[in-house]
Amino acid sequence: MKKIGLYLDSVIGGGVYQYNLSILNAFISLSKNRINSVIAYSNTDWNKFFKNSQTDDVKRIPYSIPSKLWMHNNYHLLFWRKTSPMFDNFSRQFINENCDLWIFPSQDIWGYSLPINSMVTIHDLMHRYEKSFVEAASNHMFKKRERHYSRISEYSKAILVDSKIGKKQMLESYNTNPQKIHILPYIPPKYIFKNSKNINIHQIYNLPKKYFFYPAQFWSHKNHLSLLEAAAKIKNQYPDISFVFVGSKKNAYESVINYINKHSLSNYIKILDYVPNQHMSELYKSARAMIMPTFFGPTNIPPLEAMALGCPVAVSKIYAMPEQVGEAGLVFDPNSIDEIINIMIKLWTNDKLIDNLREKGYEKSKFWQQSQFNVKFKNIVNQVLDIN
Repeated sequence: MKKIGLYLDSVIGGGVYQYNLSILNAFISLSKNRINSVIAYSNTDWNKFFKNSQTDDVKRIPYSIPSKLWMHNNYHLLFWRKTSPMFDNFSRQFINENCDLWIFPSQDIWGYSLPINSMVTIHDLMHRYEKSFVEAASNHMFKKRERHYSRISEYSKAILVDSKIGKKQMLESYNTNPQKIHILPYIPPKYIFKNSKNINIHQIYNLPKKYFFYPAQFWSHKNHLSLLEAAAKIKNQYPDISFVFVGSKKNAYESVINYINKHSLSNYIKILDYVPNQHMSELYKSARAMIMPTFFGPTNIPPLEAMALGCPVAVSKIYAMPEQVGEAGLVFDPNSIDEIINIMIKLWTNDKLIDNLREKGYEKSKFWQQSQFNVKFKNIVNQVLDIN
């Protein structure tokens, strides 16, 4: 019988965290008759998920002082892989589990820092394909990411990517063995399907009756400014047009606020701080549509959330995003303000289009469920472990 481990290394919140939850659900669904398993984590935020666990198959592995130092200065990889099991308790605990495979869904360093068989998720390689954004491709970040992803490519036993384009980018970037790469598309997180009763989202946040929605952290690559520029050009023609942004403050936040003030858009834009999960679902459901002009892919989770909740979507027509939404969404060039304006006007004025996209989104979302994700995950694990 094979034994596999899952290491959860994401902080609570954000897309990678939601992806960890999807992987956790799929991991738990694996047959106990064919596979022994262990779940490990270091961040105490994960305690709440396992506080009632009375079994040995869930354990917290705290960071040691050597492992913390290694996380901040991981230059001598071969030396660390060879010697850390001799002196580092953090490393030894992974090795002592004697797993045939350890799974690392957060694309963290441990998938290559430990002398174990690993399956590591790579969420994107945008530092190579969108080099104008400093958050991913500044000189420091580019070198750091290159070192990181090339090591994943070299040392992992298997790699998970989100799409065919994600696989293509791995092959052309690092000449990765194609047999290592497995496609596991994203799914909407489980929380969005929870029934949120008696929530008047408009009253709670003082929202306009009709609005476009964009849930994204305020990174430059999320391209909020193009939405604002488009809004500034049509606000006189469509004085009721409104937008709701939800996301944490990142490197583009100040620019967004400055643009709003400079172009007198404060009456058209609502920016929300932290929003609990049950409110996020209602924000999608109440929105006219979600418009996502991001430059980063290959795919993203918000369009899946939107379609599953009946919110029409429009996304950038780059990388694998058009394939992700198919006929259930509209696509546009994120560099073209004219195309964004055209999309806005269509979605704002055409009720028939909205109804059509909503229905197609519901149908599309049936193919992006946790049950299908679990089956695909199981098939990949069986293939990697050569289980018939």
